[in-house]
Amino acid sequence: MTFKRTLTSAIAATAMMAGAQAAQAEITVAYFLEWPMPFQYAKQMGTYEEALGTKINWVSFDTGTAMSAAMASGDVQISVSQGVPPFVVAASAGQDIQIVDVAVSYSDNDNCVVASGLEIDKDSAGELAGKKVAVPLGTAAHYGFLSQMKHFGVDVASMEVVDMAPAEGAAALAQGSLDMACGWGGALRRMTEHGNVLLTGAEKEELGILVFDATTAPASFIAEEGDMLAKFLKVTADANAMWADEANHAKMLPVIAKDAGMDEEGTASTLATFKFPTIDEQLGDAWFGGTAQSFMGGVAGVFVDAGSIPSALDSYDGAVNTGPLEAAKGM
Repeated sequence: MTFKRTLTSAIAATAMMAGAQAAQAEITVAYFLEWPMPFQYAKQMGTYEEALGTKINWVSFDTGTAMSAAMASGDVQISVSQGVPPFVVAASAGQDIQIVDVAVSYSDNDNCVVASGLEIDKDSAGELAGKKVAVPLGTAAHYGFLSQMKHFGVDVASMEVVDMAPAEGAAALAQGSLDMACGWGGALRRMTEHGNVLLTGAEKEELGILVFDATTAPASFIAEEGDMLAKFLKVTADANAMWADEANHAKMLPVIAKDAGMDEEGTASTLATFKFPTIDEQLGDAWFGGTAQSFMGGVAGVFVDAGSIPSALDSYDGAVNTGPLEAAKGM
């Protein structure tokens, strides 16, 4: 081999190494606007970048299904607060993604709202047959909608179901072009200005309709960057612990509200309906000790019965990876 070829090869190898290092030098993290969480305080304070030693591109999404697509394409490495239903849909279809953290539990902040003019409540829910409803398909709201209709004995096939992001559904409900709309966060609050929910969060939980979001990531990223992900989860846990102390609310609330694109009153109201499990709680039986995996199997079953997905996985145990969270606990 000539000196020239050797030098050329060395330059090429160096370029390849530099490219790989550049790829790891920054990551993209997906999150939702109008979905205020303590992590956003750390996001604004630059705590994540400091802990990870990595530049983070934060990109907002409208739905969890869009997050799945972005992770599948390699455009997003971590998704914060992805709904379990869209995760289950993607995992059931064979996408190699995993849950690494319970981002938030929120039975009262994801629901369906019936237009006021219909005067339909839980005692007359059967009257929803044949009505037009906006549902963000493949999301937690979609699962909740299907579960509630099953509970009330309403044949979803008799309804006109339109796929709409929550903000669009809220606007359409306000305009009177829908009979019911489903969604979460700020959009849900706007929906309730023009209608009523059928079941409260507590009533849904009694029926086994859990509502929680997870921090998710492609399995390949978890395998390659487990330490980075553990640091990310540690920062998140610390932010949650900080918010748990009400003495910090005055300092954190304005920052979280601004990052979420909301006013402080709406942010406080939303956060009041959220629960943020600690790392120890997540690693216990109530969550990753088996309950969350079983719940995902139930979600998949509802989607299969509704014809939304062709089949479910035999088990969702492999869809949860507690390694990074266990590492975060030791940090």
